[in-house]
Amino acid sequence: MRLATYDNGFGPRPGLQQHDGADLVDVAALVAMLRPNGIDPPGSDITALLKGGTDLAARLLELSARHEDQLRARSAIHSVESVTLLPPVLRPEKIICIAVNFYDHAEETGLPVPKEPMFFAKFANSLIGHGATITPPAMTAQVDYEAELAVVIGKRGTNIPAEQALNHIAGVMPFNDVSARDLQLANQLWTGGKAIDTFAPAGPAVVLLDEINDFQNLPMKTRVNGNVVQDSSTAKMIFSVPELIAYLSRIMTLVPGDVIATGTPAGVASAHGPMTFLQTGDSVEIEIGGVGLLRNPIGAPVSAIPQSQVAGAAS
Repeated sequence: MRLATYDNGFGPRPGLQQHDGADLVDVAALVAMLRPNGIDPPGSDITALLKGGTDLAARLLELSARHEDQLRARSAIHSVESVTLLPPVLRPEKIICIAVNFYDHAEETGLPVPKEPMFFAKFANSLIGHGATITPPAMTAQVDYEAELAVVIGKRGTNIPAEQALNHIAGVMPFNDVSARDLQLANQLWTGGKAIDTFAPAGPAVVLLDEINDFQNLPMKTRVNGNVVQDSSTAKMIFSVPELIAYLSRIMTLVPGDVIATGTPAGVASAHGPMTFLQTGDSVEIEIGGVGLLRNPIGAPVSAIPQSQVAGAAS
């Protein structure tokens, strides 16, 4: 099962899919129509649904199948093509990005394999959904892509043992850690090249754990204008997903909706000569096997992003 946040012209709504590409069931409309015991109105994105995990999603899916005719009569089921897909979690408390977490990426950049996970932060201003435009600031000329598997937390936790990490994960989604390399390397803390408006495409949906057999054996590809530029697997991670959860939860409390981007494999533009950075009009696809495909065009550089384009502005 998959959870997505979308806008059909009336603001952000949480949606439920049985599988990739399926119609979206308006969860808020479903709950308002049936008032099922023990299920509260879900809000404007999927955060409330994440807390219920697969059991809640399965119950909602069963209810939607049983009442499909009523839902369609109320225009509460939408084709994916008819709506705007937003980042699944609109305002996560934390977006944690893991740096240098693939052996092949460490090798291509000449960086040492870290002894402990390295991480930095992005913020909600960077989030955009599938199909939305990545709009670089005019002050960068080196926009790069990074395919990543993002983990979305479903259960609050601190000091989580690695063997219990799966109990705290709601699901996963494709994530593009878009980076302005010139701005990133101008500051040792990297944030200036990372936490930029529109520089965290995510989605199209959060895939719940019932569809994921093995976090550490998922193929990953990035295509720029149809050409494969990254081709790897989560099997090449230095620190596994459970290890990352355990490490981060010793430093900070993880809460539902937190997003952890688990690092990128080899193939980034900045590691190769001549460096071919993203240009206006390019299209970038991040595909993770069994999880989904995230596609975003590159727009013209601007000095500021209009408020109407900021993730969650309608909420």
